[in-house]
Amino acid sequence: MGVVAIVRTPLLREALGEHLRSLRLRRGERLADTAARAGVSVQYLSEIERGRKDPSSEMIAAVVGALDTTLGDVTVAVGEHLRETQPTATAPAPSRPTALACAA
Repeated sequence: MGVVAIVRTPLLREALGEHLRSLRLRRGERLADTAARAGVSVQYLSEIERGRKDPSSEMIAAVVGALDTTLGDVTVAVGEHLRETQPTATAPAPSRPTALACAA
């Protein structure tokens, strides 16, 4: 018997955390640098980046501001990532007319 792989779509908080971490790393910053500018603890920022915390919109805005980007840009990027990782939906099979539909 083969192993069945289950593809799981990331949660919003996971995709957001991943994106924030990539922005921080692109800037060459340590967690402590970004956390200090955002006014959050290093532990809390780490938990956001790992998708463990579901931050409030105010907290997201603080971190996004500390990374010198906009909430709109982050929202679009995370939305696109989630769209790309969605399992492909298959179109439903065309239905055949039922006896009731034929009678109408």
